[in-house]
Amino acid sequence: MNTQNRKNWTLLLLFLAAAAHGQDAQRPMTVDDGLRMNRIESVTMSPDGDSVLYTISSLNWQQNDYDHRHYLYRVADQSTRRFIGDAGGEDFRFSPDGSLLAFLRDSGTGGSAREGGSSDGPQLFVMPTTGGEATRLTEHRGGVSGFRWMPGSDAIVFLADEMLSEELEAERELGDDSYFVDLAPNGKHASRYSNFWMIDLHEREERRLGDEELVVGDFDVSPLGDAIVFDARPDTRTNHPGEAELYVYSIEARSMSRLTDNAAPEGGATWSPDGRYIAYRAPDDETHELRNGYFWIHDTQDGSTRRLDGQSTGELTGDSAWSADGRYLLYNEIHGTNTNLYRIDVGTGEAQALTDSVGTLRAQDFSVDTSRMVYSFEDFTTPPDLFVSDLNGSGAERITDSNPWVRQTLLLSDGELLNWTSKGGMEIEGVFIPAIGSESGSMPLIVEIHGGPAGVIENAFRHDFQMLAGQGFAILAPNFRGSTGYGDTVLRGLMGEVGDGEFVDFMTGVDHVIAEKDIDPERLGVRGWSWGGVSSGYVVTQTDRFKAASIGAMVTNWAAETGPGFNFDVSLWYIGGMPWTEPEEWRMRSSITFVENVTTPSIIFHGAADETSSVGQSLMFYTALREIGRVPVRYMRFPREGHGIQEPRHVRKLEHEELAWFKLYIEQEEWSAPPPAFDTAP
Repeated sequence: MNTQNRKNWTLLLLFLAAAAHGQDAQRPMTVDDGLRMNRIESVTMSPDGDSVLYTISSLNWQQNDYDHRHYLYRVADQSTRRFIGDAGGEDFRFSPDGSLLAFLRDSGTGGSAREGGSSDGPQLFVMPTTGGEATRLTEHRGGVSGFRWMPGSDAIVFLADEMLSEELEAERELGDDSYFVDLAPNGKHASRYSNFWMIDLHEREERRLGDEELVVGDFDVSPLGDAIVFDARPDTRTNHPGEAELYVYSIEARSMSRLTDNAAPEGGATWSPDGRYIAYRAPDDETHELRNGYFWIHDTQDGSTRRLDGQSTGELTGDSAWSADGRYLLYNEIHGTNTNLYRIDVGTGEAQALTDSVGTLRAQDFSVDTSRMVYSFEDFTTPPDLFVSDLNGSGAERITDSNPWVRQTLLLSDGELLNWTSKGGMEIEGVFIPAIGSESGSMPLIVEIHGGPAGVIENAFRHDFQMLAGQGFAILAPNFRGSTGYGDTVLRGLMGEVGDGEFVDFMTGVDHVIAEKDIDPERLGVRGWSWGGVSSGYVVTQTDRFKAASIGAMVTNWAAETGPGFNFDVSLWYIGGMPWTEPEEWRMRSSITFVENVTTPSIIFHGAADETSSVGQSLMFYTALREIGRVPVRYMRFPREGHGIQEPRHVRKLEHEELAWFKLYIEQEEWSAPPPAFDTAP
């Protein structure tokens, strides 16, 4: 008996022993369990490191939405209390002296900016960190889209869209809202230029800082309060990220200078603590290369820029931050399936891991002296929660226990890393999740294809994996060529290999897991979303080994996606050229070309408002399968949804329909969803 089967036998014996003693036995996870899990959002630490503000979102089934509650944790006495109140808000930022909290709130509804509402958009509010009522700070027409504190805590710089005259805005509201596509500032949709403003907290007067025709992205105010560094583009064209450049606006001189001028996308710019240097991220200093990317350091005194080469293996996740002494940049990095905190020496370029967790540890924010951090941690069987610790993770103090019922009541399946050799000798790593109860016989297997393609299956909690394992399915999730977290060779491995390259990685992985585990080769399924939908659609045109497929947010015809969708990477790297310059290559990389080969019953899902993978792509593949008439096929479209499905009732419907499809065509079992179970506490 192999190790995993022994583990499953142990779980079964524990289950039976608990039942025999009249205890509440643990049970497998359900779709409804996944929906009612609390989620942690919007984490920020006070400058002194003694307070952490965070948001918990929880299911509101009746409203088909999530409620957002905000909490303040005090490290000194380990206390937690509700903060902000039901009026809510978002983008919370402590003042540099820690006395105030600023945030955005929709001024019309009293709710958060994310919830929509007032025609004048989100406005700035401030409140004392000791508690009390929030007061509205801005009355800006059109609303505020982002902000940063000035160093003295007495003023705030904010970003706002440019508005037309009141007469023209009124005409637009009445229907005069036509626009030229891709004529700046527009992309596929009408857009607006944006500029900086400043408001003094005492006088409450707004002062305009710039008058540029740019669409500003992220920005940072210098520690001296004399300048703003930001990335910006001339328009919002979907497939031209390389147009992003870095600029510095001098508040004192009221003038702007440009730092970069190339075809590479720059972003994440931050000032060093002494205000001399600017750190930012870019894959190159000339072109948009397919790389994990580098840190670059710009010296504002002599104008020089240099690249730090020590960090180029894994993928950064989240923002970077300077250490208080200016010697290091701190950042989260994915290596394989694990994420940890790293630092890179700005002088030598040498990178060093500060934590070594097996799982996903992400620093969310730091104290101003960078001696303390707040971080989240999760792994295959542990939902995410927040902790406060030193930068190396020592002295960790738990802040949240967001879903204790998961460990108390649910039977979970742990992940295992598998490795195999694929096409060209490339080593591929994948995650294997065994089915719960697999000791009863060989397991059916579902191959999970991640999105991206520069994505990765992490050592993190996935409720869908646990739900499928609880329903008796094992899961193999390959980090195929094109994945991030394994260095540039693997990341660039899909160039010129779209379709065929990842297909070989999947199938060699399937053969490997069949040889190593107790998998039934006659009961295989495949699922994926986004690029996973692209790949799962292609897979079923190339093999008849899968008994069922779930295909989400797919692209089936790459030529037809030019313009409607987000696919600059396809033309720049993965296929190359354009459909009118390389028509045969684009045709051969598209699953619609081979759709007559499909023998796998396929269920297809797509958000009706998706513009990353345009919604017509799924309809095209579905229509072809319906017209051919050889295999069962269903297509479910979700109104209002974009590239990901968000509304709770839609999520529940999708996951239950997918599960029923797998049950029917892999297990030959009729299965229907139970009624919602949200009125009963877990």
